[in-house]
Amino acid sequence: MCGIVGILGSHEVSPILVEALGRLEYRGYDSAGIATVHDGRLDRRRAVGKLVNLSDLLVRDPLRGKAGIGHTRWATHGAPTESNAHPHRAGPVAVVHNGIIENFRELRAELSAAGSDFKTDTDTETVALLTERHLAQGMPPVEAADATLRRLEGAFALLFLFEGEEDLLIAARRGSPLAIGWGEGEMYVGSDAIALAPLTDRITYLEEGDRAVITRAGAEIVDDEGRRANRPVRTVRAEAARIDKAGHKHFMSKEIAEQPRAIAAALDAYLSEDGAALNLPDTLDFAGVERVLMVACGTAYYACLTAKYWMEQIAGLPVEVDIASEYRYREPPVTPGTLAVFVSQSGETADTLAALRHVRGRADRVVSVTNVVESSIAREADLDLQIHAGPEIGVASTKAFTCQLTVLLLMALRAAEARGALEGDALADRLSALRALPAQITGALDLDGTLREAAQRLAEARDVLFLGRGLMYPLALEGALKLKEISYIHAEAYASGELKHGPIALIDKAVPVVVMAPRDGLFDKTVSNMQEVMARGGQVLLVTDAPGAEAAGEEVWRRIVVPTVHPMLTPILYAIPAQLLAYHTAVAKGTDVDQPRNLAKSVTVE
Repeated sequence: MCGIVGILGSHEVSPILVEALGRLEYRGYDSAGIATVHDGRLDRRRAVGKLVNLSDLLVRDPLRGKAGIGHTRWATHGAPTESNAHPHRAGPVAVVHNGIIENFRELRAELSAAGSDFKTDTDTETVALLTERHLAQGMPPVEAADATLRRLEGAFALLFLFEGEEDLLIAARRGSPLAIGWGEGEMYVGSDAIALAPLTDRITYLEEGDRAVITRAGAEIVDDEGRRANRPVRTVRAEAARIDKAGHKHFMSKEIAEQPRAIAAALDAYLSEDGAALNLPDTLDFAGVERVLMVACGTAYYACLTAKYWMEQIAGLPVEVDIASEYRYREPPVTPGTLAVFVSQSGETADTLAALRHVRGRADRVVSVTNVVESSIAREADLDLQIHAGPEIGVASTKAFTCQLTVLLLMALRAAEARGALEGDALADRLSALRALPAQITGALDLDGTLREAAQRLAEARDVLFLGRGLMYPLALEGALKLKEISYIHAEAYASGELKHGPIALIDKAVPVVVMAPRDGLFDKTVSNMQEVMARGGQVLLVTDAPGAEAAGEEVWRRIVVPTVHPMLTPILYAIPAQLLAYHTAVAKGTDVDQPRNLAKSVTVE
């Protein structure tokens, strides 16, 4: 997801813009640029690659001005080149954009016929050129921007800067997040609150369809009907905007280490003060619920697959899990008695948001599970359950995943309690096990050195397989995803019982096989599958508990022994070694752990 920053300040803004863009690096990007207005003159600088390249350019060729906009681009239309980098400029206007202009080909043809000269391959350039044409027709900047916005189709966050206007920014939001920051005689715009820290802690989140005219005196916001909109100014907690690595080499390492605290925060939010009872919102009501629909993308999708096991095994509720990017195109029927659950760390995932809007009004209730309280998905759901993970900067999700799992498990326990499937001592035992989980996560983190050693072998592999059964199958999928996301090693995951139905053909001495197998009711079956791997020369890395390690025998290549936990908690605990294995493999290969190639933290376009 691209990053946007805008400043109307009282100091030179170039270094401040670059610093703010640095706080958005976690989103993933391939180029960056800024534009400013100085003495009425609009100018810009752009560079491909990391922000340091833009910083070096600004040292050689400085850019003055106290009003400016900045952008980190993640390529959609057009390759990552300097000409395609933002800001895009057409005469007296510069534009930065997050999202996709779906009708840009139609607009491009119209503008080309009218004599406009295109210099890039991007959809965004049409926005700048269309605005330039309106200005040439005599429209003032605000009117020109409005006329342009009325022509655009698709999803976008847009910021306009005009030559000769040193006290004006125009911001617009449709489908992609955008926030306004309030200062003393200064105003700011950013993709999120993190972008604007430490400039301000007073934030106004634009809502769907909003447009804002911003000067140093404040912001005038109108909604998609052109009516004045009184959006609240919220104070963002300082810790919510912290993005330092706290002594760790990478954000991912820090966020893996933060999981005991993050999970404890989620438990504190949804358990009673003594931890002996569930304290979820009363509006999370399972009366009349006959089925649960869960929709998400990527890692959040695997969290939903795990929750399906919990919801069906513990609460006896049938669950359907769907990939958000596919769901609405199947046009599936939404039957009465459906509780729809949408899971997204950012709360802005475009496909998940579109699926929510497709279901809203059809399902009995819509519940979101997010990490950003002001996000679009959180606001549009009937009920939002925050996961309380805190900011997650690494592109590969770690603590957000385990906090999602924790909240979804609590939801399953609430469903079981409401349906009479779990009560009294049985419920108390499960809540007791949950309260002990943060300490057991700490125990799993102590395996860091052992997993670092194992990762040296994985770093040499071209292909890695992950196997798991039951609750460990979705976790195997997540483990494979983590490895390929940040190490670029091809990894696949299978339900262990599917091994003989094709994947066993891949097994040889060059293919390490990671087996996730606590000593549970499926352990013996998993060991049987593991023996088939070893019989064909496969090197097995077994992640298990002490009873499982004892029962597995001596033939495995390497054992990773994690603490023994209640069976329902194994997916949360076993996520730790999966994450550490991927992390150390990526470090051994020398890849960019926090900002892996081609990936963005939040996917806000289809």
